[in-house]
Amino acid sequence: MTRAVRTARRAAAPTAPASAFATDVIAGLTAKPKRLSPKYFYDLAGSALFDRITQLPEYYPTRCELALLQDNAPAIASLFPAGCALIEFGGGSSRKARILLGAAATVEAYVPVDITKAFALPPAVARLPRVGFFPGSTIGNFEPHEACQFLRHAGAVLGAGAVFLVGVDLVKDAKVLYRAYNDAEGVTAKFNLNLLARINRELGGDFNLGAFEHHAFYNTQQHRIEMHLASTRRQKVRVNGATIDFRAGETIHTENSYKYTIESFQALARGSGWSPLNVWSDGMVSIHALQKTVVG
Repeated sequence: MTRAVRTARRAAAPTAPASAFATDVIAGLTAKPKRLSPKYFYDLAGSALFDRITQLPEYYPTRCELALLQDNAPAIASLFPAGCALIEFGGGSSRKARILLGAAATVEAYVPVDITKAFALPPAVARLPRVGFFPGSTIGNFEPHEACQFLRHAGAVLGAGAVFLVGVDLVKDAKVLYRAYNDAEGVTAKFNLNLLARINRELGGDFNLGAFEHHAFYNTQQHRIEMHLASTRRQKVRVNGATIDFRAGETIHTENSYKYTIESFQALARGSGWSPLNVWSDGMVSIHALQKTVVG
């Protein structure tokens, strides 16, 4: 880049307080069926494991989206208004944002924000026209109604007429999807099981990780990958003073990853107050340019 881009950074969201984590874990493990929120995957160990996942040969989303951004950055950047702020929802390493920043001479500020908390834009940024960026196909981790809520929330932050770039994983051959979540090295299994290890570390749990197995499969009716942790035997587990019973074969549902067609995602966006502007796709993933409608 030949110019300085002002970056207004919000501090990363702190690790959830033990009480909130404990409340969510106990509620999830005593629910029927058992479940845990995927937001708790990302402690330090989990984040490191996910970084390894993105480099695996079976895991196509990161590699494909990076290539799509690099190949189409000038066309995407042409949608940016002059003097705009690029607001990345859930900004991590900013690797993908840097591709757009390198192609856009019109960006005045770059603002990575946490998607899980309400926030106000810094005063210096609030006066600028805004472009939103939500890469990584992360929107697939939301239930469809949650995805609508998120899109409406992003619309409220970005404002009428704003452009929003959203990465989406596409429906594809179930074998390709299966391999992406069941890699030969077993890194995704370790990532899933680390959630139990985190409960042991932070909540005094006594999960025997050897008594649980990583299960990931494509639910063809729901168009989603489901990740579960399956108990290999009948057992009791202590967590934060509570005793949790498991049947042999009983699972903890840890994550969904919805896959869309281009048409189905555009329909979701329209129903959430956004109009499709353009889409770039390689058949594996897609990047959608949306514009906020005045009403919706």
